[in-house]
This record gives sequence, C-alpha cells and structure tokens, in this order.
Amino acid sequence: MPNYTLTYSEVAQGWVSFYSFYPDWMIGMNNYLYTFKGGDLYRHNTNQTRNTFYSQWWIKIGQPNGAFSPTTLQATFNQGALENKLFKTINLEGDSIWDVQLDTDIQNSGYILSSWFEKKEASFFAFVRNNSSGELAIRNVNGIGRSLTVTGKGTNNAVINFSISPLVSIGSIVSVGDYAYFLSGTTPVLAGPVTAININYPSGINQLVINNNMLTPLTTPIPTDTNYLLYIKNSVAESHGVLGHYCTFNIQNYSSAKIELFAIQSEAMKSFP
Repeated sequence: MPNYTLTYSEVAQGWVSFYSFYPDWMIGMNNYLYTFKGGDLYRHNTNQTRNTFYSQWWIKIGQPNGAFSPTTLQATFNQGALENKLFKTINLEGDSIWDVQLDTDIQNSGYILSSWFEKKEASFFAFVRNNSSGELAIRNVNGIGRSLTVTGKGTNNAVINFSISPLVSIGSIVSVGDYAYFLSGTTPVLAGPVTAININYPSGINQLVINNNMLTPLTTPIPTDTNYLLYIKNSVAESHGVLGHYCTFNIQNYSSAKIELFAIQSEAMKSFP
C-alpha cells in the first residue's frame, strides 16, 4: 500500500487531495512549500514539470529518473438516486483528454480511453464502452450453436467451423469486431474478437475466424473442437453505457504539463426494465 500526503480544504471542510510525494518533513515559508527527503531540501511549485517529485533522490537510490505519478480524480454522479439509469457518455470541460473508468452499484466495467475523445465546441466528448465479460447476464448475448471443428486454437487466426447438414446458422447479426465466447460448463469464456465471417454452403464453408491470442482483453485458447459458441456485439458499436443508480468515475491524465479541468458531465437516461 503506497504512502500519500493528504491536504485539507478549508472550503470543502475535508481532506480532499492525495499527493504521491511522501516527505520526511515539510514546512511552509514565504508562500512556498518546502519538504525534506533523504537529507535533501526541495521547494515545490517552482518548475514546469508537474507530478514529478524527488527525482534527484530517486537517482541516489538507483531508481529511474523522476518519480512521476499521473493526476487522478474520483467523484460520483448521483442525481435521481432512486432511479436506475444508463450512463451513456462523458463530456470533459477542459483543455486535455483523460482516461476514464466508470463503476456503478450494478456494473464495474465502463471505460473510455483518452484517444477516443473528440473535441466538440470547446469540450471533449466520448461514448462509454463496456467490457462486461463478467456481466453477460445484463448484456445482449446471442447464441450460435455447437462448433464442428476448430483449427488454429490459441492463434491470431483460429477458424471455427460449423455444421452445414444439419445446418448451424451463424446468422446475419454477428459482425466483424464482435466478441466470441465458448461455454466452459455453464460459464461463458472469452475466445476473442471475430475477424472474418466465411459462409458458402455449396462449397462446404460455414465458419467464423477469430483472434484467439489476445492479451488485452485476455482471451482463453479454445480447448476442444466441439464447443457451444455465443457472441456479444462490439462495445464500441453497441455503446449501451453502464447501468446503475449512481456512477463513480475515476479519470487519469499522464501529462506533466499544466492542464485545466473545469467540469465533467454524463448523459444519463432512465432505465426501464
């Protein structure tokens, strides 16, 4: 468990900020904060490289140059606390993009990568994605059927063949980019994203091609030739958001330059079961 330095806000009447530097001693003098670390004296807020503390001390103890930590902010959307809602989007009023992780009382799988934000009218906007591999009961899951054979298990081009007679129809809803799962007992296990759909019944072709060798998200090699296959739609295309009465968001920014964040908004709609 890392150590932090806490600061008290007179306005909020509480301990609202945690800083990654952990000094041996600190003192305020002449409008500056001074801290001691490893026998050295440091004056804070005097250079343009933010979030980097005690770099000289880290060099002394054989660590990489600079002790950088990203800026992290956590807060909660809690309007209409008794209503179950879908949190669909995040809107950042500021001058920088952030990575976003969203958790609710029902789901803990919402996320937005900083590269997905688009600038619209002086703010940054993005849809919430949902990596809910452990929450399939509340996702749109579609079954295909049992596979006939699987070639290339655990590779980037695993081919899942389905029977033609009797016909196991892959269907027209599945698309490239959707995620395929196989059943292990009664538990769906992520096999990987669909990279190709090949159907030509007269030629005896009825197959899905998937990437069964991905680290992010972590996929499991298909164990046998005969498995029950199902799939969920790509979270970018589906973009259902996250479901819950409230939503706690964590945002991170990895910049060491000056950035400003004024407000965070989310488009939420009431969920009707």
